[in-house]
Amino acid sequence: MPAPLLPEAVVQRQLDAYNARDLDALLAIYSDDAEMFEHPSKLVARGSAELRQRFTFRFQEANLHAVLLNRIVCGSTVIDRERVTRTFPEGPGEIELVMIYEVNAGRITRAWTIAGEKKFFA
Repeated sequence: MPAPLLPEAVVQRQLDAYNARDLDALLAIYSDDAEMFEHPSKLVARGSAELRQRFTFRFQEANLHAVLLNRIVCGSTVIDRERVTRTFPEGPGEIELVMIYEVNAGRITRAWTIAGEKKFFA
């Protein structure tokens, strides 16, 4: 059996699947009982079904795309700073996010989002 991917490789696969809007590939990167939080502790999704619902809704945005700005790796924790282009209810724009991922046995088990300020396109 091959060794699990390094945590940063797991998170990069997640980012690539997100940008490709490949829902099945994305969900395969998360553990079946993964949890996603708005930092520090507001649970927004738990388990594959809730993650599927969350990402299915997000992938409907025509201009959705995340750009990695920085990445820090410390053991099984990966911290990404991203700029995400989105279609917000108020209109198209972008937001800077800090994403914190906990990776175990080659899969994301927990993730936290810290959102910056929304910036809208003119």
